[in-house]
Amino acid sequence: MNGLRILSDEECSQIIGGDAITLAGVMAILAIAIIAVVCYRCFVSDKGTVKLPGGFQFEWGTTNVCL
Repeated sequence: MNGLRILSDEECSQIIGGDAITLAGVMAILAIAIIAVVCYRCFVSDKGTVKLPGGFQFEWGTTNVCL
């Protein structure tokens, strides 16, 4: 292992972590926001469609109902 050395106590105390947990938190909040917008759109609008990856498609408010 070339180029590696043992850090001193002072160098170890200067290492600051926590970037990964911050990024994961931001991504989780973003995912929750996107889901909230889709749910809001489904429950508030009178008519519309939602197309999701994987071939899922939802429609509401249409009058093409066979009785």
